[in-house]
Amino acid sequence: MDWDSLKQAANDIAARAYAPYSGYRVGAAALADDGRLVVGCNVENAAYGVTLCAECGLVSSLHASGGGRLTHFVCVNGVGDVIMPCGRCRQLLWENGGAGLEVLTPQGVLGMDAVLPQAFGPDDLSVVQGE
Repeated sequence: MDWDSLKQAANDIAARAYAPYSGYRVGAAALADDGRLVVGCNVENAAYGVTLCAECGLVSSLHASGGGRLTHFVCVNGVGDVIMPCGRCRQLLWENGGAGLEVLTPQGVLGMDAVLPQAFGPDDLSVVQGE
């Protein structure tokens, strides 16, 4: 896996972030299971609660460009440091990559099952739906 190229894609998209309130630009880049590169950046809003995280944009891009599963992911801040996704975004990544998603973290590459242990997902819903 070429983590340097993936990190560069995240850096490039972070430069396009819309962060007039916090000034904290975030870029995210991932590979899908068919080899597609998907990216996202944060988009702030004066009503802070409706701000979009970079990971949200990335997952939207994944589905808008054909769907599939994420296989490798990295998130950076505006100066290029690798950062961790927040809890909400970890849930988005779990839903779209699962335990096998590899994440470049400040501590190195971790599986999504280490980034979000004991995750809640679609299988948990099927249990109560009798499927």
